[in-house]
Amino acid sequence: MAHPPLWAAPAASAPIRASVTLPGSKSMTNRALVLAALADGPMLVRRPLRSRDTLLMAAALRALGTEVADAGDDWSVTPSAPRGPAKVDVGNAGTVLRFLPPVAALADGDVAFDGDAWVRNRPVGPLLRALRDLGAEIADEGRDAAPFTVRGRGALRGGTVTLDASASSQFVSALLLTGARMTGGVRVRHQGPPVPSRPHIDMTLKMLATAGVRTQVSGGAEEWRVEPGPIAAHDVDVEPDLSNAAAFLAAAMVTGGTVTVTGWPHDTTQPGDQLRRLFTEMGGACALGGDGLTLRGPGRPSGLRADLRDVGELTPVIAAVAALADGPSVLTGIAHLRRHETDRLAALAKEINGLGGDVRELPDGLEIHPRPLTGGTFGTYDDHRLATAAAVLGLAVPGVLVENVETTGKTLPGFTDLWSAMLTPEEAGP
Repeated sequence: MAHPPLWAAPAASAPIRASVTLPGSKSMTNRALVLAALADGPMLVRRPLRSRDTLLMAAALRALGTEVADAGDDWSVTPSAPRGPAKVDVGNAGTVLRFLPPVAALADGDVAFDGDAWVRNRPVGPLLRALRDLGAEIADEGRDAAPFTVRGRGALRGGTVTLDASASSQFVSALLLTGARMTGGVRVRHQGPPVPSRPHIDMTLKMLATAGVRTQVSGGAEEWRVEPGPIAAHDVDVEPDLSNAAAFLAAAMVTGGTVTVTGWPHDTTQPGDQLRRLFTEMGGACALGGDGLTLRGPGRPSGLRADLRDVGELTPVIAAVAALADGPSVLTGIAHLRRHETDRLAALAKEINGLGGDVRELPDGLEIHPRPLTGGTFGTYDDHRLATAAAVLGLAVPGVLVENVETTGKTLPGFTDLWSAMLTPEEAGP
């Protein structure tokens, strides 16, 4: 198989001054699609993200009988009772891998799940075991991993289940999203090390509440309840993807420039909103106004000591900024990143060190000591977040060549065009 050509990450010759408009949130889009497929009537998902992960979700729902149709910039979703037999290609999308098995358990017929080679390494076992406890039949030959087949019987008993969600908050969200359609609703109890990415569970609960679903959080925020009942059809406005904003705001951080991300919501459950706090701690200055979020960077960021458990997806870009900082950084709480799109901790250490850096793996994170970096090839391991981290490094380090930058299409199609446009000086007014 021919490998894509290397992408020469452009270096910044001056502080970047730009305004960037980003497409919609992947997390919100895929949650909205699942809720729409289970709703009591047609819904409109406004300004959804159209990327590999969301297109895989739409295709999977179509395979299960839901109509997902283009409506200009929006998606029109007409639900239907889930049905099989069907095959679901999850690609390397955690949301498809985890959100759809509970939906498939409601189908009348077998639903087979498989995807890219790496997805077979991604954790899903605790969710499959929980679904069995709730009445589902699943054939996986004892792998606790993809590929597997959900043998749908047209309904799911539901009830109370205990699982260990320390590998992914998506285990919890998956059960909550479908819980209202289970005969007895669902009560999910977490037992184990802390759950990562909790803001994503908050996002799920907020979107359920907007759909009229009754939810409850208890047990010291370790137990979640969804009552059985209808999911009200309603139109969903998808926010810009704030996690994808990380690289563009980082551009201001490492060049001493100013970048505005338009449409930044004033009230959001997206984990990416924590970029305001994290980049402020690294020396940036943020202002949230009517036009969006504007960040003015210091040029040489400060080091950072932070627990990133709740915002693990931001780690690659933050690590890139930390590698260009004026002091060491320690990023912890992110052991779960070893089983994301790739082993992100090992990959970041290897690739930054390959450019002359000093990154050391910790049991649950990274220790980064800035050193002068040089150009070279940066491997991405088909991981979109590694590709955007490499682009940030390339702003300050001439000669960074990025492998398979097109992997950014997983959540941000057209990334290189947006990146180049950001680097193009804005024309002066009259």
